[in-house]
Amino acid sequence: MTTIEGNLQQVHERLARACKAADRDVSEVALLAVSKTFDADAVCLALAAGQHAFGENYVQEGTEKIEALRRLRPVAALQWHCIGPLQSNKTRPVAEHFDWVQSVDRLKIAQRLSEQRPAQLPPLQVCLQVNVDGGANKSGVAPEALAELALAVARLPRLRLRGLMCIPEPAPDFETQRDLFLRAKRLFDQLNAQGLALDTLSMGMSDDLEAAVAAGSTMVRVGRAVFGSRPAKVTSVV
Repeated sequence: MTTIEGNLQQVHERLARACKAADRDVSEVALLAVSKTFDADAVCLALAAGQHAFGENYVQEGTEKIEALRRLRPVAALQWHCIGPLQSNKTRPVAEHFDWVQSVDRLKIAQRLSEQRPAQLPPLQVCLQVNVDGGANKSGVAPEALAELALAVARLPRLRLRGLMCIPEPAPDFETQRDLFLRAKRLFDQLNAQGLALDTLSMGMSDDLEAAVAAGSTMVRVGRAVFGSRPAKVTSVV
């Protein structure tokens, strides 16, 4: 068993325990393996261990990895998520290469992704990043502006609005973590009550996935607990 395979097994066991504690079925929570700063070989090891969905923060690094593993996509059902802050000059490679974008927080970004998504590809799956705790240096749409943005994005062609993503500031205990995630869950429920039919609530990482599951997460984004400590930071800028 490789280290990555063993790590994946441990993460799935954590998810199973978290779901049991929250009285949820483990099938309700997907695992996104965050492979930023790890090479294509590490992704291949995770793929061999049964992991098929991967998250990338840096556009250039991610597109290079996608191209390197393109030959595996028809047989492995690889799925690539862009989860880093996205600048308008980087939307084209994301629209052309990725399957999901979880970090849309402005209508301009969504419009560019819609315009640049190739017609021969399926619609780009989109989550809106919401700044649930008001961090001044955090990406994400403010909660009070979320509904207007969601309704506008839902109308764009070549995109499919799937849900919300959040990255709250680290919290010291389970209860505080859960309360922050519950803010996103309430916003998610409000949008569904308006008829948007969202199905994805992406929240929770290596240190707080249990609290995220308790709050209703349907997708956790786990990097370090899957791949180990990260190599030296890359210089690519999203």
